[in-house]
Amino acid sequence: MSAAAPRTDDAPVLHVRVASPAALTPAVVSLVAGDPGVVNLVVLPGAARDPAGDAVQFDLATSAANPVLRRLRDLQPDGHLGPIALQVVDAEIGAGDLDRPRRGSYHGETEPVWDLVESRIVSGSGYAPSFYLLLVLAGLIGAVGILTNSTILIVGAMVVGPEYTAIIAAALGLERRDRPAVVRGLIALGAGFGVAIVVTLLFGLVIRGSGHVPHAYQAGVRPVSDFINSPDLFSVIVAVLAGIVGVVSLTEARAGALIGVFISVTTIPAAADLGLSLAFTRWRAAGGATAQLLLNVVLLIVVGAVALQLQRRFWHARTRR
Repeated sequence: MSAAAPRTDDAPVLHVRVASPAALTPAVVSLVAGDPGVVNLVVLPGAARDPAGDAVQFDLATSAANPVLRRLRDLQPDGHLGPIALQVVDAEIGAGDLDRPRRGSYHGETEPVWDLVESRIVSGSGYAPSFYLLLVLAGLIGAVGILTNSTILIVGAMVVGPEYTAIIAAALGLERRDRPAVVRGLIALGAGFGVAIVVTLLFGLVIRGSGHVPHAYQAGVRPVSDFINSPDLFSVIVAVLAGIVGVVSLTEARAGALIGVFISVTTIPAAADLGLSLAFTRWRAAGGATAQLLLNVVLLIVVGAVALQLQRRFWHARTRR
């Protein structure tokens, strides 16, 4: 038995499934069959039930995905083509000759599959009750970290907070000029942070009234709080860098880098510090925490939108070449 030919294209492969009306199937097949990035094309006449029609499926190299998917989407509005399902293939055994062209590749990197990127962003923008619950819990963890001067708890609060899903959704809406998406993201952020601040304020009042305020915090030794509510040039630099890293981590599906964004921006800690500052009538600190929160949220959205647009333009230019 001969060994399977090794793969020379180590980029992920997509498995695409389309439910096609019988009259439209020849157009779908001719559209994808001539593309060198398409292999394992299978047509199952009459196999689709909802919607009724033929089932067309094939494997697609990510380097060829954007133009192929764009042509398929062009058939949807008027041709009644069914949903286009995408699945990332983790491994291919006995892949054979898969030396596919890397269109517009740059030092081993290929253009992100924008449909997958936008799907990942949109899937996190539902803002279910758990979104607000996690913001509240993250705010409370951050509040304890501020009271006890514990940087570990502050980092934990950053990781728990889900606010980046709304931030990047608003950034995508801004970049795509989708006003409803921007509004939904901003409302979710406003409501979520508002609830977290109120709950943290109530928590601070309870701690203050019960007499369990840590001695150092009561005495004014608040290094963590002072750092959070004192935005400066470096706060701007970190927020800008985090906005860029967040977009790159999403487009390149790098989860580790995305976690780094969560623990580098001062959003949840600022909301927690704002609630505590109000509870302890520290008005100047409350103003600083408010400025820190707004600074980070606004910069993350704006920088995220700009980074998305620049990435699209860069890869579009590489593909045209």
